[in-house]
Amino acid sequence: MKLQEIHRVKTISKKEFVRDYLKPQRPVVIEHLIEDWPAFDKWDLEYIKQVAGDKTVPLYDDRPVTHEDGFNEAHAKMKMADYIDLLMSKPTNYRIFLYNLMKEVPSLKGDFKFPKIGLHLLKQIPMLFFGGENSKVFMHHDIDWANILHFHFNGEKQCILFPPSETPNLYKVPHSLITREDINFDAPDYKKFPVLEKAQGYITHLKHGETLYMPEGYWHYMKYVTPGFSMSLRALPRKPRHLAQAVYNVFIMRYFDNFMRRRKGQAWIDEKNERAIAETHKLHGIPLS
Repeated sequence: MKLQEIHRVKTISKKEFVRDYLKPQRPVVIEHLIEDWPAFDKWDLEYIKQVAGDKTVPLYDDRPVTHEDGFNEAHAKMKMADYIDLLMSKPTNYRIFLYNLMKEVPSLKGDFKFPKIGLHLLKQIPMLFFGGENSKVFMHHDIDWANILHFHFNGEKQCILFPPSETPNLYKVPHSLITREDINFDAPDYKKFPVLEKAQGYITHLKHGETLYMPEGYWHYMKYVTPGFSMSLRALPRKPRHLAQAVYNVFIMRYFDNFMRRRKGQAWIDEKNERAIAETHKLHGIPLS
């Protein structure tokens, strides 16, 4: 795919971040932003197992969405200690997604700080994400169109991003936050998805202690190269039209989608997936087969 490496800096000032990345909405990797956090030295899988091993955590895998799935509904549950043992023993598709572990283990809040970097970060929702070797997070964008600081710990993680302007090239599924789930963004099938060749995005590999800034509404696909976990802090979108889109997603789109799943069942999911191809190809003047 047409992917350029995300720009990297060692450190950055608030003025530089706002001027060079926040205002122009450009992603960046900041390599040494959090080296003064206790988490930089403490946070690895073994530490999380020690402080949160008895907590029951929601797990997700890479099965396609079905009409039976609720919004962000977990596929399984497991004790954190057992889950981390699984991560360390063999590859697994099970992931922890968008999980506020701080609510259950408040001591973790003392391990990090809110960076003073020019973002008005929401204090209530520091979210954690875990994954095993080669587990993948399908291409999606966040429901709230947030500006996101994504901090990685324990190992290596590949991140592929696309700006919102590339949405017409990504086979977005209508009334959802995802692209077609059968697209392999590591090796796309251009015969089935020819428009993907037009898409221009970004790629990087995060290592322990590095921070990725994802601008508002950016599509992202994550693959855990090794077992590891990440934390995200978020700030509301700055652009009024993005904030309006977030409000629509939260208060209208997801409820309409859930209503249609209940009403039409799997036929609604199948219809949306077919429309993702049909509408994308129509937009680009590709004849429908």
